[in-house]
Amino acid sequence: MTPTFDHWLLSRRSLLMASAAGVFGVFRAPEQVLAASKASDSAWDLSDAQWKQRLSPESYSVLRREGTEAPFTSPLNNEKRDGTYHCAGCDQPLFSSKAKFDSGTGWPSFFEPLPGAIATKVDFKLIIPRTEYHCSRCGGHQGHVFNDGPRPTGKRYCNNGVALRFQPV
Repeated sequence: MTPTFDHWLLSRRSLLMASAAGVFGVFRAPEQVLAASKASDSAWDLSDAQWKQRLSPESYSVLRREGTEAPFTSPLNNEKRDGTYHCAGCDQPLFSSKAKFDSGTGWPSFFEPLPGAIATKVDFKLIIPRTEYHCSRCGGHQGHVFNDGPRPTGKRYCNNGVALRFQPV
């Protein structure tokens, strides 16, 4: 089937609308985006005030408002011990230290999450679509995934350090 002009126009219009939403900051909070994918555990359906009380200002900005910490500021970037990286919001295990690698980007990077640990959505905040990922339990924003990572997956899960807690073995 050959796409029609109407199909092309609709696709172009959808892309432009999504891009404009990102440029002008029109986005939904993580809890709204991931409501369907989160576990039925209502313990993590906290109010904004409860999240602010629970998290540091830096972690709140990243986990609940999809902010980004400055590169090369996280001590986890240089963490080399065996262990597990957990969501700083709900303590769900997200990554094994075996999947961590030095990407040179200034943020802790991993080539593979633990099974069922994350949920993704498309992010148009920089106009170009990117894949954003969140903790599948509490919806906390972690970072973005790119296709320039090492084998075996070729993925780079670029994580904000303030969104993680490291648990050594």
